[in-house]
Amino acid sequence: MMFPTARGLAAAAGFPALRRARIQRGSRCALSDAAPEVQPAEASPGPAGTSCFATQPLPFSAFLTDRFGRQHRYLRISLTEKCNLRCQYCMPEAGVKLTPKGKLLSTEEIISLARLFVREGVDKIRLTGGEPLIRPDVVEIVARLRQLEELKTLAVTTNGVNLARLLPGLKEAGLDLLNISLDTLVPAKFEFIARRRGFHKVMEGIEKAIDLGYNPVKVNCVVMRGLNEDELLDFVVLTDTKPLDVRFIEYMPFDGNKWNFRKMVSYQEMLSIIRQRWPELQTLPSGDCGTAKVYKVPGFQGQIGFITSMSEHFCGSCNRLRLTADGSLKVCLFGNTEVSLRDVLRSGATEEEILEIIGAAVSRKKQQHAGMFSLPQMKNRPMILIGG
Repeated sequence: MMFPTARGLAAAAGFPALRRARIQRGSRCALSDAAPEVQPAEASPGPAGTSCFATQPLPFSAFLTDRFGRQHRYLRISLTEKCNLRCQYCMPEAGVKLTPKGKLLSTEEIISLARLFVREGVDKIRLTGGEPLIRPDVVEIVARLRQLEELKTLAVTTNGVNLARLLPGLKEAGLDLLNISLDTLVPAKFEFIARRRGFHKVMEGIEKAIDLGYNPVKVNCVVMRGLNEDELLDFVVLTDTKPLDVRFIEYMPFDGNKWNFRKMVSYQEMLSIIRQRWPELQTLPSGDCGTAKVYKVPGFQGQIGFITSMSEHFCGSCNRLRLTADGSLKVCLFGNTEVSLRDVLRSGATEEEILEIIGAAVSRKKQQHAGMFSLPQMKNRPMILIGG
């Protein structure tokens, strides 16, 4: 099979020619014709008024710096398009057409691309899916990624169904952080939302994570009007005696999930409901590049947060890139522009040519997404094919 060259792909995508640049990273230099020319930009304030980028040591890789000065240190890698649940907000009711296995990234390709991103400055990787824990070699992938010396944090987002069984091996392999998706505390409602059983396995996985010392254990809850907004207070109560960080996520539009504005419960509405029960709710600092607005009930062991992608976007502090299971680089969750790093890699491209493609894509990242009233009209992948 003949693959196009890296330069051919860049030209086909309309990417401009990139100047040759030398990038200093610590004691090493990477010489490439792939670095876009980036002018110093004022640091973007993080969600708590902190600077997301000003505190980062300079110079930082120009390949991973966009024209607004955002430095992309966080890479989300989807390990599979498959999932053992069928959550309504993630997968269309009719399912999705899966990519043929030969067009998915192999383990070696995942490691090779991850190594390249880490060398350029990525220090956090999150493994997603589909459901990453149904990939047979997930423990091996975690162990190999953990060997990347400059990688500081390795995380997984999972639906939790297989977590109790696999977590001991994942922890031994070097997994640092966990996010577990759970949208209801009612078993029958879980089956309705996920179109599958599995509630008790998820709860078992959460307990296993706590038992193995993960602190906090993050729980992701997508809030949808008429479905689970009546459980907000019950989720907050979970943080009373357990080291949980419950993240309430505004319902977001993706292809096939039948999003509409009336189904979305805004952060302000959720916060108001919770404050009626706990008026003493405390605001906590979100930290640099944080996506959540964080709160805590005084005396509770855990905390809560809100992911406000729709009502109050945090694009100005975005430091994330996404690599889909079929090898496409997405610089924005809600953007419909992609570039195939799989094709570049399989064409026999050098690392410099791959970085040229990455740098061109990052340099074209928009200042912010289109907004909640425009996004539903934009063609994008279903969430399961992006990486939740």
